[in-house]
Amino acid sequence: MAGTILVTGGSGYIAGYLIRQLAAEGWKINTTVRSLGREAAVRATLGVPEASLRFFAADLTDDAGWAEAVGGCSHVAHVASPFPMGAVRHEDDLIVPARDGALRALRFAAGAGVRRFVLTSSVAAVAYGHGDVDRPYTEADWTDVNAPGVNAYAKSKTIAERAARDWVAANGGGMEFCSINPSAVLGPVLSDDFSTSIEFVKRMMDGSMPGIPRLGFAVVDVRDLADIHVRALNAPAVANERFIAAGPFMMMQEVGQLLRARLGTQARKVPRRGIPDFVVRLMGVFDPSIRQVVGELGRIRAVDSSHALAALGWKTRDAGESILDTARSLLERGIVRA
Repeated sequence: MAGTILVTGGSGYIAGYLIRQLAAEGWKINTTVRSLGREAAVRATLGVPEASLRFFAADLTDDAGWAEAVGGCSHVAHVASPFPMGAVRHEDDLIVPARDGALRALRFAAGAGVRRFVLTSSVAAVAYGHGDVDRPYTEADWTDVNAPGVNAYAKSKTIAERAARDWVAANGGGMEFCSINPSAVLGPVLSDDFSTSIEFVKRMMDGSMPGIPRLGFAVVDVRDLADIHVRALNAPAVANERFIAAGPFMMMQEVGQLLRARLGTQARKVPRRGIPDFVVRLMGVFDPSIRQVVGELGRIRAVDSSHALAALGWKTRDAGESILDTARSLLERGIVRA
């Protein structure tokens, strides 16, 4: 099936791959950017036929441009949401645009007669605030935003997804809604403007990471993440569904070992030694961006993607392949110099 779709946040990493796949499958795509001054650069990066893609200026925090962007669309993929590199001054700097942006997109989608709305959420809305859990998290789990140590990003994704689901239940009419909940997104970068998730691979490769802390994450490839969005847009029935999109959980030390083993001298700057937990905690006293991950030291947050496989036939490629493709693309583009 192909129709006309709005993909929000068209200059972003995930949206870029999604737009590429949709265009290849014959969709007509509208996309939002905060400024049309970015259109030429984004078009050049995506490389899709000009007739397949139209740009509209729209912001998560303002109504302007949304009616035009969603006009004539049968589907929406709401990908846009703030994900800063470091800590924010106040958690509302993330929560408000994430929540209000999702509700704004839903409101204008319903007004335009959109039939299906796919929200890009996160495992951050699933796996936090639970204490120690000895099983993989599933779609039945929700982050407890009131638990100690839950960071602003996890709160923003959880609050936004819950608000969206509540809005659809009350106001959605016949519009089908589902969410995709990805883990850390890796894969080849399309330009120098890449996602926050890739920053740790960059820092490993360029030598700016002095050692490796006891941190980890589940990995999903951006190409597979685009694919699960398309599957959710095309599947016969996804109303109220939730799909975790993630591969295996990996510690950063494993990632470093893989890079050194497979990339040889190109990975010579990847650190070998670990950073003791007490040193990370001490660094967190002075650096807010480190402080927000201190609670993750040594913690494993495995998640279960079997529902996406059963319902959509989706699976992610080997996590090692995704990590290596990420590193190679950083090298090829000169973002990292070996």
